[in-house]
Amino acid sequence: MEKTSIPRLLLKLAPPVMLSLLIQSIYNLVDSIFIGRYSDAGLTALSIIYPIQLLLTALATGIGTGAGILVSHADGSGKKGCQGDIAVSALTISIGHAVIVTICGLALLDSFLGLSSQQEVVRQCGLDYGRIVLLFSLGCFIQAILEKLLQAKGKMTVPMIAQIAGTVCNIILDPILIFGLGGAPEMGLKGAAIATVCGQWCCMLITLAGFLVQYPKEQRRGKISPTIIREIYRTSAASILMQSLYTLYIIGLNLILKGFTEDAVTVLGIYYKLQTFFFIPLIGLQQVILPVISHNYGAGKGSRIREVIRYSSGFSICIMVLATAAFIIFPRQLTGIFTTSESVCTIGAQALPIISLSFLPAAVNMMLIVCFQGIMMGKWSICVTLLRQVFLLVPLAWLFHFGGLGMVWLTFPVTEIITLGCAVFLYQKYATTAIGLTSPTADLTA
Repeated sequence: MEKTSIPRLLLKLAPPVMLSLLIQSIYNLVDSIFIGRYSDAGLTALSIIYPIQLLLTALATGIGTGAGILVSHADGSGKKGCQGDIAVSALTISIGHAVIVTICGLALLDSFLGLSSQQEVVRQCGLDYGRIVLLFSLGCFIQAILEKLLQAKGKMTVPMIAQIAGTVCNIILDPILIFGLGGAPEMGLKGAAIATVCGQWCCMLITLAGFLVQYPKEQRRGKISPTIIREIYRTSAASILMQSLYTLYIIGLNLILKGFTEDAVTVLGIYYKLQTFFFIPLIGLQQVILPVISHNYGAGKGSRIREVIRYSSGFSICIMVLATAAFIIFPRQLTGIFTTSESVCTIGAQALPIISLSFLPAAVNMMLIVCFQGIMMGKWSICVTLLRQVFLLVPLAWLFHFGGLGMVWLTFPVTEIITLGCAVFLYQKYATTAIGLTSPTADLTA
């Protein structure tokens, strides 16, 4: 973490994370393709349920991210005695979150679906899928904590293997349970949900086995510490808020788009499935550079943090150039992967090229937000997140909707450009001082 050259370190740590995320994103694509082929109403329901799944992920990975930051910082500063308390406290919080989310989610699911769609068949599909995913969400929560603790120690292989195994399990079960292949009953959306939770629990069990074998034994034992719980929430607040607001703004956009046609809601859901796939390298980089930044910040090595930001931002921009080109050149073909509906494909052909203009500024935004988290300045990550997902996305979409559906898609690039300006300003004013850099603009211009 402190001595290996940054390019070599990123090349060593990033591929396993990216591969596991890639496999996971392929599952998301395949899952949506199977459901889209089974039922157009099912695909719309999946788009509506998507924010709920994001909220589960936000709480699960957010606490894991906070715990991972504390572990990496403790390693960098040589304070290893508290790491058992960090692991135990994080797992306790996560289990509590799982119970609360399950109870509240099941109670509110029907009302949420009624707000999001006027079609009874869509609401029923959403209930079939959502109830099962919520009821068995504990596996997702535990897996996320264990994965982040392992990644904080630089152990990326076990999480990769676990994600691959869970995804393969999911992909195998999907067509069998959705369509009733091989003598299995045809279960539709219920089958897709069962396949999803089976994959999550498979992933969790493998990650748990790896945690028990690879994580230092003395750092697996500890007690629940109120002080550490506060620190976990403090360091994870930006990540949880960012992903939770992501959920809320998608709900807001769905409600605005529903005013035009529910096919536009389906297109937004398709976009987020595609976005997950194309943003895999960036999400992988985020997961890799966070412990690297935290460790070197704890060790007082600001120059290495500068290198991390420079290399990760440059790589992210290169990847997003390719993603933008794909969305501009092949929008109808990308939409057509999920559905044969001519209306949905037509809207997708208009929407995807416009949305893709947001990719380049988003790439740099993602790296800067992680930098703020890694140097214990999560409040600036929160500020950037609030600007993007509360004050810009939905309000701009509401303003643009008066100009027609095509104008709504402009919300994405306009929001990312404004947000990037804010993130760069905060980075230059505060982050460079915190990590001891003498050239505030060097990281983004070198």
